[in-house]
Amino acid sequence: MSQPEPPKIEFPCDYPIKVIGKAAPDFKEFVIETVSVHAPDLDIEQVDINASRNGNFVSVRLSIIATGKEQLDNLFKDLKASGRVTMVI
Repeated sequence: MSQPEPPKIEFPCDYPIKVIGKAAPDFKEFVIETVSVHAPDLDIEQVDINASRNGNFVSVRLSIIATGKEQLDNLFKDLKASGRVTMVI
């Protein structure tokens, strides 16, 4: 029995991203700066940040115009390579 293929994404498209990491005063700015390298048209007015219940973690939610799989792969790789990001959804 073979695994079903994940749905194909048609580019360009609006692509929501949630970045989770340890709480730090500059985490939102770090995420914006990193994402802007790969998606220069990021609307920072639409970036939302939420703290976890105990305040140990924060999530930054944003949406980009995704232009291709390579762009998304590079963006996720840079976020994870920073050591500051726990998860990218």
